[in-house]
Amino acid sequence: MRVIALAALALALPASAQAEVPQCRLPPQLAAPALPVPDGPRRVLPIAGYTLALSWSPEYCRSRARDPRAAYQCGGELGRFGFILHGLWPEATPGNWPQWCEAAPLSAETVRRNLCMTPSPALLAHEWAKHGACMAGRPEGYFKAGAALLRSLRYPDMMRLSRRPGLTAGDLRTAFRAATPFLPAAAIRVKANARGWLEEVHVCYGKDFLPAPCADRGASDAAPLKIWRGS
Repeated sequence: MRVIALAALALALPASAQAEVPQCRLPPQLAAPALPVPDGPRRVLPIAGYTLALSWSPEYCRSRARDPRAAYQCGGELGRFGFILHGLWPEATPGNWPQWCEAAPLSAETVRRNLCMTPSPALLAHEWAKHGACMAGRPEGYFKAGAALLRSLRYPDMMRLSRRPGLTAGDLRTAFRAATPFLPAAAIRVKANARGWLEEVHVCYGKDFLPAPCADRGASDAAPLKIWRGS
């Protein structure tokens, strides 16, 4: 059933997806990154649901504009990004997830094709090796599933939200729901750093890839929130 669900997602939308960026210029070629060394034990567990993790790029790039390791995302070479896909994560039980299953190597073209969705070859390799290989046999299927979920979402006007006095995490959830009405507030996790700046938004799904309540919602609705707009 998992293979069928992934195949349905892969066919629902085009093979590649674009993050929240008006224009994205793919490089003509690049080298395929090596798969990372595991940072933890291998865990092969039954999948109970999924998390789609969206990273707010202006905050990530705030201190990385001149970091060569973040050149594609933060240097302007591909474009200026809003939300990008951090990863699609299979979940087992709260606080426990499958990871580091046996992973096929990534081709350079697969990485290149997905840079407008996740503008970091190293991050694409990491997400596939740590998470994707536990839910799909090939990296192309894994990235197509993430692309399908990404394309199903619409984003609020983040620049307008960033200027709202007294902004809270609940305001951001409400704005996401207004932009994507099928998304319940309980399925939206808001992650902020210790200083209250937005870092990520996670959307939680059940085994059927339909939105489902998050076990951990991150910042509470009443929590003050700040959104960095970028320079």
